[in-house]
Amino acid sequence: MATFDHLGITVDDVPSASTQFNPVFEALGYTRAHDGEDHAYWRRTDEPEILLYTAREKGTGPHVHGRVGWQHLAFAVDSRDEVDRIHDIAVAAGWSEVREPKDYPRFSDRYYASFVEDANGIRLEIMHNPPRTD
Repeated sequence: MATFDHLGITVDDVPSASTQFNPVFEALGYTRAHDGEDHAYWRRTDEPEILLYTAREKGTGPHVHGRVGWQHLAFAVDSRDEVDRIHDIAVAAGWSEVREPKDYPRFSDRYYASFVEDANGIRLEIMHNPPRTD
């Protein structure tokens, strides 16, 4: 049986990207396990590692949303307040607000999310979609 082990993300400059990613990942419960010039990574118990690597070719970014490749990575959190809190942390760390926290009834009547993007065009979704209670 295969399991999801880690996610590698290519960025133009690891130290700069690590500075942007770290507050968000810490707010999501990850701990930075390594922070270097050419790679950095975060761990969380029983979760896949998230790694940043330096691009092989400088100046090939940023990624453009909607092109072949990365779409976004969604993190499910426990409440709407957590969506708002982590969204604010990301924006304070220099992430661009793609979509402010709001309801997404086209996904479900309980779906609440925000979308942010870093300088490399990497998009994250912070979302809360509790199970139906009826």
